[in-house]
Amino acid sequence: MKRIKIHKEGYLILLSVVLIIFMINVLIYIRFSGVVLAINVFVSALLLAFVAYFFRNPARIIEVDDPSLVVAPADGTVVVVEPVEEPEYFGDKRIQVSIFMSVFNVHANWYPIGGIVKKSVHHSGNHMAAFLPKSSIENERSTVVVETPSKTEVLVRQVAGALARRIVTYAREGKNCNINEHMGFIKFGSRVDLYLPLDAEIFVTVGEKTTGNETIIARLNE
Repeated sequence: MKRIKIHKEGYLILLSVVLIIFMINVLIYIRFSGVVLAINVFVSALLLAFVAYFFRNPARIIEVDDPSLVVAPADGTVVVVEPVEEPEYFGDKRIQVSIFMSVFNVHANWYPIGGIVKKSVHHSGNHMAAFLPKSSIENERSTVVVETPSKTEVLVRQVAGALARRIVTYAREGKNCNINEHMGFIKFGSRVDLYLPLDAEIFVTVGEKTTGNETIIARLNE
């Protein structure tokens, strides 16, 4: 049986939950009957299991012999596949592929392609529902641009949702990055947007489920 691995971003939160649950259960043990204590222990166990499940960190290694393939940066559901204007970095039309992550998805984010990080910047913003179109430009978000060895640029945007209160981004400008490597983590419901060249060959459709660092999203025309 495989041991469940917890992502490093969950260590402190998991420890805090354990301590809070322990103190609550001690107080209930002192003041209430066995039935109340049993119910509280059951609810506490469910809460602890959910937190551990949310911060799970599955080991995923993909072998790709084609450097032009773009891999899913996150688990979730494809909610957008369409050409749009990307005003922050490119200033022109790109194909946007957006993946919405519910609280039940793995929330680690992977680099979708190998190359060099050309830009990494965090923006403060709102916390509207992550599946809404405006969330890509109005919510709290982090923008990462990766330049492939063939000089094609791919933009990855981590977008906070209504519940998400912290976006963690490991990308730093000038850093070499590869698939199989974590780009960051978003705590609670959120989404990740990809902005690809218009001539990219897209392999996913709206409504399709993705597995981070496994599902092939597109092929760049390099």
